[in-house]
Amino acid sequence: MKILVPVKLVIDANAKARVKADRSGVDLANVKLSINPFCEIAVEEAVRLKEAGKASEVVVVSIGSAKAVDAIRSALAIGADRGIHIEQDGRIEPLTVAKLLRAVVDEEKPDLVITGKQAIDDDSNQTGQMLAALLDWPQATFASALSVADDGLSVTREIDGGLQTLRLGLPAVVTTDLRLNEPRYPTLPNIMKAKKKPVDARQAASFGVDTKPRLEVIEVREPAARKAGIKVATASELVAHLKTAGVL
Repeated sequence: MKILVPVKLVIDANAKARVKADRSGVDLANVKLSINPFCEIAVEEAVRLKEAGKASEVVVVSIGSAKAVDAIRSALAIGADRGIHIEQDGRIEPLTVAKLLRAVVDEEKPDLVITGKQAIDDDSNQTGQMLAALLDWPQATFASALSVADDGLSVTREIDGGLQTLRLGLPAVVTTDLRLNEPRYPTLPNIMKAKKKPVDARQAASFGVDTKPRLEVIEVREPAARKAGIKVATASELVAHLKTAGVL
């Protein structure tokens, strides 16, 4: 079984994002970038399936500028076999990403696509579902457990009422949630090996997909600052403030 894992390079979860002075977007200058945490979980799950003998190859693909190769190298250091870099500068919308991934799926013929449920930079949570629709494949989103059997997949997902288990035939698309696994920390030898693993560079235009954004970003603003809290001396004073705020 071949597994395809899309990965994205985003602002590191521990870094502070800053809005550009003209409010046209987020300032990426001198900001640490790293692989999207949900994508990292997807790579880890794919590598575990390979280590368990359920998969024969793990291929990662990233779409973006030259820096996107860093996300691919991070995935290769975890244990993926090879990477595909689709070069495209500028903002890329989820539908465009899904169409490019469909083209890659048509070429690579994977049996399973595992992708993060969302990227932490835009939180769109759309690409996996759009890809499944374009491919007309079954999908399981927000997976917290995944197992492979001869007749397909068993995926457990968290819902409001508890846990839901789905059975899917292959090929299929699965999106990962936080509780699916704990990604490993790549060792130095594996990081060095990742530098020698093949990464195929392709231009987005070669896939015949229109990459022009359909939405225009008018303005980006930082969240409003929280108002300072107050200290109360007694419980009765606290109750009075809660009543004034309409909580009680």
